[in-house]
Amino acid sequence: MSSEAVESNGVSDKSPFAGCAILITALLVVLFLVVFSIVVLFRQYNEIVKFTEEKPVKLEVDSLENRETELNALAEKIERFRITVTEGKSAVLELNTAELNLAIATYGAFKEMRGMMRAREITSEKLTFDISFKLNGKPRLAKEGESEMMLSDPRYLNGVLITTPGLLNKEVVLRVSDIDVPSADVSRGFIELMSPYRIVEKQVGDTEIGKVMSVMTDVKLGDGVIRFIKEEGVIPKDMVTNEQVDQSSQRLFIFLGIAASIFLFFVAVIIFVGMRAKKRRETLGNPDEPA
Repeated sequence: MSSEAVESNGVSDKSPFAGCAILITALLVVLFLVVFSIVVLFRQYNEIVKFTEEKPVKLEVDSLENRETELNALAEKIERFRITVTEGKSAVLELNTAELNLAIATYGAFKEMRGMMRAREITSEKLTFDISFKLNGKPRLAKEGESEMMLSDPRYLNGVLITTPGLLNKEVVLRVSDIDVPSADVSRGFIELMSPYRIVEKQVGDTEIGKVMSVMTDVKLGDGVIRFIKEEGVIPKDMVTNEQVDQSSQRLFIFLGIAASIFLFFVAVIIFVGMRAKKRRETLGNPDEPA
């Protein structure tokens, strides 16, 4: 049977069926992922509404007026620690809640924390902060007079952040164990997403704070104080693992991996069916060839 005869029967050796099917499958997978992401996003916003408020809580920021003695004592304590650490010697910097709050109010590196975090209590087991975090609310269409098409009204997480400090990749971080909010329960998924909280992320690297953090060997809590420790001759190591950092995002990657596997399975089936169909057409076009 000639190739013209095969084509006259409506079957082409170059049938676009397989290619079109693969394209359609890919588009469906992409569409599914987009829809799924939007649904998850809105579910997340709906959960956030349950434990957030429309307005922030005003947190006190320490006044610096008439506090020269305290400011000088704090500056001298921090500078002694910085110099000793830079020289590679052992040193310990102890700060209580009052000194932490004074440091937040004084140093530019902590400017963004003012009105957002305030140290409440330090025990041998936990470091707690009063917080008022600004979060993005549910997306909405712009109202009359607003320039952008899509906006969101902010929500505020007002409560108490319960943490323990640790070291991660030359950086002091806070491992969040719980968030207490009045008359509401904060979901574990949200808490896991926040932990570890990178409180001085912008100071990592070639800054005064970054240089000191990079050689610290431990961070510990005591009764009423937090201790930043440099032990001479000890190589700094992480107290928070990368697995702990990536834990909350792993679920998303697992889902994407499953979706990709399903897509590849469909592609393989379509290619296999297409090759079988092509082989069958070639056999019909050459009757002398064994089936």
